[in-house]
Amino acid sequence: MIRINLLGQIRPRAARRPVDTGAALPALFMGAGIVLGCVFLFYMYSQWSSQLAAENHRIQGLRAQKTQLEQTKQQVEAFEKQRTVLQQRVSTIEQLQRDRTGSQELLDMVADTVSRTENLWLTTLTRKGSSLSMEGSSASINAVANFITAMKRSGYFQKVEIKESKQDDKNPAVQTFTFQISAEIAPPATVTQTKPASTPAAAATAPAKKG
Repeated sequence: MIRINLLGQIRPRAARRPVDTGAALPALFMGAGIVLGCVFLFYMYSQWSSQLAAENHRIQGLRAQKTQLEQTKQQVEAFEKQRTVLQQRVSTIEQLQRDRTGSQELLDMVADTVSRTENLWLTTLTRKGSSLSMEGSSASINAVANFITAMKRSGYFQKVEIKESKQDDKNPAVQTFTFQISAEIAPPATVTQTKPASTPAAAATAPAKKG
Protein backbone atom coordinates (compact mmCIF):
# COMPACT_ATOMS: atom_id res chain seq x y z
CA MET A 1 0.00 0.00 0.00
CA ILE A 2 1.38 3.38 -1.09
CA ARG A 3 1.12 6.28 1.28
CA ILE A 4 1.24 9.88 -0.05
CA ASN A 5 2.35 12.77 2.11
CA LEU A 6 -0.12 15.49 1.27
CA LEU A 7 1.01 17.93 3.94
CA GLY A 8 4.46 18.32 2.46
CA GLN A 9 6.13 17.86 5.83
CA ILE A 10 9.24 15.86 6.44
CA ARG A 11 8.55 12.68 8.29
CA PRO A 12 10.52 12.42 11.50
CA ARG A 13 13.04 9.57 11.76
CA ALA A 14 12.40 6.80 14.22
CA ALA A 15 14.56 6.89 17.36
CA ARG A 16 17.18 4.09 17.79
CA ARG A 17 16.63 1.60 20.55
CA PRO A 18 19.37 1.50 23.20
CA VAL A 19 21.51 -1.65 23.15
CA ASP A 20 21.31 -3.70 26.32
CA THR A 21 24.96 -4.50 27.30
CA GLY A 22 24.08 -6.06 30.67
CA ALA A 23 23.41 -9.45 29.13
CA ALA A 24 26.64 -9.43 27.04
CA LEU A 25 29.06 -8.76 29.90
CA PRO A 26 28.75 -12.19 31.56
CA ALA A 27 29.32 -13.89 28.23
CA LEU A 28 32.35 -11.67 27.64
CA PHE A 29 33.79 -12.45 31.05
CA MET A 30 33.12 -16.15 30.55
CA GLY A 31 34.90 -16.13 27.24
CA ALA A 32 37.85 -14.24 28.71
CA GLY A 33 37.99 -16.73 31.61
CA ILE A 34 37.98 -19.66 29.21
CA VAL A 35 40.79 -18.10 27.20
CA LEU A 36 42.86 -17.38 30.33
CA GLY A 37 42.19 -20.91 31.61
CA CYS A 38 43.36 -22.38 28.32
CA VAL A 39 46.49 -20.23 28.43
CA PHE A 40 47.19 -21.28 32.04
CA LEU A 41 46.62 -24.96 31.24
CA PHE A 42 48.92 -24.73 28.23
CA TYR A 43 51.59 -23.09 30.39
CA MET A 44 51.28 -25.78 33.06
CA TYR A 45 51.35 -28.51 30.43
CA SER A 46 54.54 -27.02 28.98
CA GLN A 47 56.13 -26.90 32.44
CA TRP A 48 55.13 -30.49 33.24
CA SER A 49 56.33 -31.67 29.86
CA SER A 50 59.73 -30.07 30.36
CA GLN A 51 60.01 -31.50 33.89
CA LEU A 52 58.98 -34.95 32.64
CA ALA A 53 61.58 -34.79 29.90
CA ALA A 54 64.25 -33.75 32.43
CA GLU A 55 63.26 -36.61 34.78
CA ASN A 56 63.35 -39.13 31.90
CA HIS A 57 66.79 -37.88 30.95
CA ARG A 58 67.97 -38.19 34.54
CA ILE A 59 66.53 -41.71 34.79
CA GLN A 60 68.36 -42.72 31.62
CA GLY A 61 71.60 -41.32 33.09
CA LEU A 62 71.06 -43.25 36.33
CA ARG A 63 70.36 -46.44 34.41
CA ALA A 64 73.57 -45.98 32.46
CA GLN A 65 75.48 -45.44 35.72
CA LYS A 66 73.86 -48.54 37.22
CA THR A 67 74.90 -50.62 34.22
CA GLN A 68 78.45 -49.30 34.47
CA LEU A 69 78.57 -49.99 38.22
CA GLU A 70 77.30 -53.54 37.68
CA GLN A 71 80.03 -54.14 35.12
CA THR A 72 82.62 -52.71 37.52
CA LYS A 73 81.26 -54.91 40.31
CA GLN A 74 81.55 -57.99 38.11
CA GLN A 75 85.14 -57.07 37.25
CA VAL A 76 85.97 -56.57 40.95
CA GLU A 77 84.42 -59.94 41.83
CA ALA A 78 86.42 -61.61 39.04
CA PHE A 79 89.62 -59.94 40.31
CA GLU A 80 88.85 -61.10 43.87
CA LYS A 81 88.37 -64.68 42.69
CA GLN A 82 91.64 -64.54 40.77
CA ARG A 83 93.39 -63.04 43.80
CA THR A 84 92.02 -65.80 46.05
CA VAL A 85 93.18 -68.50 43.64
CA LEU A 86 96.61 -66.92 43.32
CA GLN A 87 96.89 -66.54 47.10
CA GLN A 88 96.05 -70.22 47.55
CA ARG A 89 98.66 -71.17 44.98
CA VAL A 90 101.26 -68.98 46.65
CA SER A 91 100.43 -70.45 50.07
CA THR A 92 100.70 -73.98 48.68
CA ILE A 93 104.04 -73.22 47.05
CA GLU A 94 105.34 -71.63 50.25
CA GLN A 95 104.18 -74.62 52.30
CA LEU A 96 105.85 -77.04 49.88
CA GLN A 97 109.00 -74.92 49.98
CA ARG A 98 109.01 -74.96 53.78
CA ASP A 99 108.44 -78.70 53.85
CA ARG A 100 111.20 -79.33 51.35
CA THR A 101 113.76 -77.10 53.01
CA GLY A 102 112.87 -78.24 56.53
CA SER A 103 112.79 -81.98 55.95
CA GLN A 104 116.52 -82.55 56.19
CA GLU A 105 116.85 -80.30 59.22
CA LEU A 106 113.89 -82.06 60.82
CA LEU A 107 115.39 -85.50 60.25
CA ASP A 108 118.72 -84.34 61.62
CA MET A 109 117.03 -82.93 64.71
CA VAL A 110 115.03 -86.12 65.34
CA ALA A 111 118.12 -88.30 64.83
CA ASP A 112 120.15 -86.10 67.17
CA THR A 113 117.43 -86.25 69.83
CA VAL A 114 117.17 -90.03 69.53
CA SER A 115 120.94 -90.48 69.66
CA ARG A 116 121.11 -88.43 72.88
CA THR A 117 118.48 -90.65 74.53
CA GLU A 118 119.80 -93.96 75.84
CA ASN A 119 118.04 -97.28 75.15
CA LEU A 120 115.52 -95.82 72.69
CA TRP A 121 115.05 -96.15 68.94
CA LEU A 122 112.37 -95.21 66.42
CA THR A 123 110.67 -97.59 64.03
CA THR A 124 108.26 -95.22 62.23
CA LEU A 125 108.32 -91.49 61.51
CA THR A 126 105.35 -89.92 59.68
CA ARG A 127 104.84 -86.27 58.83
CA LYS A 128 101.60 -84.64 57.65
CA GLY A 129 102.03 -80.92 57.26
CA SER A 130 103.23 -79.66 60.61
CA SER A 131 102.09 -82.78 62.49
CA LEU A 132 104.61 -85.46 63.34
CA SER A 133 103.83 -89.03 64.45
CA MET A 134 106.52 -91.37 65.81
CA GLU A 135 106.54 -94.97 66.90
CA GLY A 136 109.40 -96.80 68.53
CA SER A 137 110.70 -99.00 71.31
CA SER A 138 112.71 -98.44 74.46
CA ALA A 139 114.20 -100.42 77.28
CA SER A 140 112.31 -98.46 79.94
CA ILE A 141 109.55 -95.94 80.49
CA ASN A 142 112.14 -93.45 81.76
CA ALA A 143 113.81 -93.48 78.34
CA VAL A 144 110.52 -92.46 76.71
CA ALA A 145 110.09 -89.64 79.24
CA ASN A 146 113.65 -88.46 78.62
CA PHE A 147 113.02 -88.49 74.85
CA ILE A 148 109.90 -86.35 75.23
CA THR A 149 111.77 -83.89 77.45
CA ALA A 150 114.61 -83.65 74.93
CA MET A 151 112.13 -82.95 72.12
CA LYS A 152 110.50 -80.15 74.09
CA ARG A 153 113.83 -78.57 74.98
CA SER A 154 115.07 -78.68 71.37
CA GLY A 155 112.72 -75.86 70.34
CA TYR A 156 111.85 -77.64 67.09
CA PHE A 157 108.77 -79.35 68.50
CA GLN A 158 105.71 -78.29 70.46
CA LYS A 159 102.67 -80.07 71.87
CA VAL A 160 104.68 -83.26 72.35
CA GLU A 161 102.28 -85.89 73.68
CA ILE A 162 102.56 -89.62 74.28
CA LYS A 163 99.65 -91.50 72.74
CA GLU A 164 100.44 -95.00 73.90
CA SER A 165 103.10 -96.81 75.88
CA LYS A 166 103.00 -100.48 76.79
CA GLN A 167 105.30 -103.38 77.43
CA ASP A 168 106.16 -105.56 74.45
CA ASP A 169 105.24 -109.20 75.12
CA LYS A 170 106.72 -110.60 71.91
CA ASN A 171 110.11 -111.24 73.49
CA PRO A 172 109.69 -112.14 77.17
CA ALA A 173 113.42 -112.62 77.60
CA VAL A 174 114.11 -108.90 77.04
CA GLN A 175 112.01 -106.20 78.66
CA THR A 176 111.05 -103.61 76.06
CA PHE A 177 108.30 -101.02 75.75
CA THR A 178 106.60 -99.76 72.61
CA PHE A 179 105.32 -96.18 72.37
CA GLN A 180 103.54 -93.75 70.10
CA ILE A 181 104.29 -90.02 70.28
CA SER A 182 102.70 -87.08 68.44
CA ALA A 183 104.18 -83.62 68.11
CA GLU A 184 103.77 -80.36 66.21
CA ILE A 185 106.68 -78.86 64.31
CA ALA A 186 107.38 -75.41 65.72
CA PRO A 187 107.18 -72.42 63.32
CA PRO A 188 110.53 -71.17 61.98
CA ALA A 189 110.35 -67.96 64.05
CA THR A 190 109.83 -69.96 67.24
CA VAL A 191 112.70 -72.26 66.37
CA THR A 192 115.00 -69.29 65.76
CA GLN A 193 114.09 -67.71 69.11
CA THR A 194 114.36 -70.90 71.17
CA LYS A 195 117.34 -72.48 69.41
CA PRO A 196 120.43 -72.07 71.63
CA ALA A 197 123.41 -70.41 70.04
CA SER A 198 126.29 -72.81 69.61
CA THR A 199 129.72 -71.59 70.60
CA PRO A 200 133.15 -73.19 70.06
CA ALA A 201 133.53 -73.65 73.80
CA ALA A 202 130.17 -75.37 74.12
CA ALA A 203 130.96 -77.60 71.15
CA ALA A 204 134.30 -78.56 72.68
CA THR A 205 132.78 -79.42 76.06
CA ALA A 206 129.72 -81.25 74.68
CA PRO A 207 129.68 -84.95 75.61
CA ALA A 208 130.13 -87.50 72.92
CA LYS A 209 126.96 -89.07 71.54
CA LYS A 210 126.13 -92.51 72.79
CA GLY A 211 125.43 -95.18 70.30
